[in-house]
Amino acid sequence: MKAMEVMSALSQPTRLKVFELLITKLPEGMAAGEIAEAIGTIPSAMSAHLAILSRAGLVKSKKVGRSVVYRADVAKARQLIEFLERVLPTQP
Repeated sequence: MKAMEVMSALSQPTRLKVFELLITKLPEGMAAGEIAEAIGTIPSAMSAHLAILSRAGLVKSKKVGRSVVYRADVAKARQLIEFLERVLPTQP
């Protein structure tokens, strides 16, 4: 797993909001326009955010009719948690 890429993708506030939103919309997912409207950003900016989340493996997309539906990939988030548990000390 590319932990730095995943953490970097989630470090930006809008992308973190998108990922959190998509977690709540599992398993259905949402179209980019719906995501942008739900978090209050413009659709053109949403494309860039979704591309970064996709490259990090946090979001998967699937064409459904004329729309593209985005879904959170919770397996990747779990991998990040497992990685952090391995590398962080158990005591301060």
